[in-house]
Amino acid sequence: MKKRIFLIIGLIFLICAVIAMALKMKSSNPSSPGAAKPGVPLTALHTQAKEKESKGNLIEAKSLYQQLLADFPNSPEAANWQKRCEDLNIKLLFSSAQTPKSVIYEIKPGDTLAKIAQAFKTTVELIKKSNNISDDKIFPGKKIKVWTAAFSIVVDKSENILMLKADEEVVKTYIVSTGANNSTPVGSFKIVTKLVNPTWFKAGVVAEPGSPENILGSRWLGLSVPSYGIHGTTDPQSLGRQVTQGCVRMANADAEELYTIVPEGAEVTIVD
Repeated sequence: MKKRIFLIIGLIFLICAVIAMALKMKSSNPSSPGAAKPGVPLTALHTQAKEKESKGNLIEAKSLYQQLLADFPNSPEAANWQKRCEDLNIKLLFSSAQTPKSVIYEIKPGDTLAKIAQAFKTTVELIKKSNNISDDKIFPGKKIKVWTAAFSIVVDKSENILMLKADEEVVKTYIVSTGANNSTPVGSFKIVTKLVNPTWFKAGVVAEPGSPENILGSRWLGLSVPSYGIHGTTDPQSLGRQVTQGCVRMANADAEELYTIVPEGAEVTIVD
């Protein structure tokens, strides 16, 4: 009887050891589904990323560039990989490709682009850009991509950069100019107005859109602190310095991109 008990106990230990070994082999096997391949050389990863990007596999390409940044953070190419990630973020935003931060919405009778944008706290311009819609006509039953993440902005005065964020992820970093003599206010604000080709009113002078005297450029995103905003510029050479009268100045193309993405009500945090 004792021999039989010892035999059963021995078999149980043997089975447990075999199962433990099998699980260990499976977890370390790079060919198992979803497992990362350890020790992939930099050049191989970079080649894979470029191939995915060239074939339009934007999400996979971004993941590979992120892996390059994680595995080789001190590489002289790290800044280029970060830029590729940000460029891919914008391409994904402006494409019909579905992401974890978007949904496919079926248009209902009575819907308008403005109504859909308000419901999802996004912009009409982003919906149109993502779905290649050229006008405001939409039809019930059609399915469109709608972004669902909350966009916000962080401006770092010390670095003269503006970071566009979706939830907690940095989507893109822009070079900006901030106020001379520390005149850009610090704190948490909201975007309360958005204007295309704004007119500039300053000390009794009215500078119409397109005028060389109009320093606001092609877009204006007004902040909840009066007279301050984020805008384009007629002087792109001044970017990266503290030279404005307190506003945050961007290249026109960047201001237009930000205008498309960020809705009214979005949070703007400005730090020293």
